[in-house]
Amino acid sequence: MTSTCKMAGIKSLIVLAFALACGLTLVVLGCALKPFGQWWPMFVLFFYVLCPVPTVIARKYTADLSGGASNALIELCVFLTTGIVVSAFGLPLVLAHTGAIMWGAAGLTLAGNTVCFFTILAYFVIFKSDDDFEFSVF
Repeated sequence: MTSTCKMAGIKSLIVLAFALACGLTLVVLGCALKPFGQWWPMFVLFFYVLCPVPTVIARKYTADLSGGASNALIELCVFLTTGIVVSAFGLPLVLAHTGAIMWGAAGLTLAGNTVCFFTILAYFVIFKSDDDFEFSVF
């Protein structure tokens, strides 16, 4: 692998880390700002951790994820990932609707969700399993 390819992988990893840090900052602001003051929206962090798990399982046990042929495992993992993402967006809305958090905190949490989930999606698009880039170089 050439040094240019390694640098492109490292640069994209740095950009993804910055985007994830921005998304997490929005979630923390939704919790920590003085008018809001409730830490319930931090429970979306569990969804950030759980979101890539079905995709990682599908990549481990399926040879082709390009979408050419349908596979029951791929379909199940996409369904589970969709459920996790929808739950992460629904939790702040339910908490705001019940009055546990303010609507401003829910908005900041939803903005953070959007940034974090697009970052996770970009990670899986950039670092496909058929790529020559490996994390063992670090």
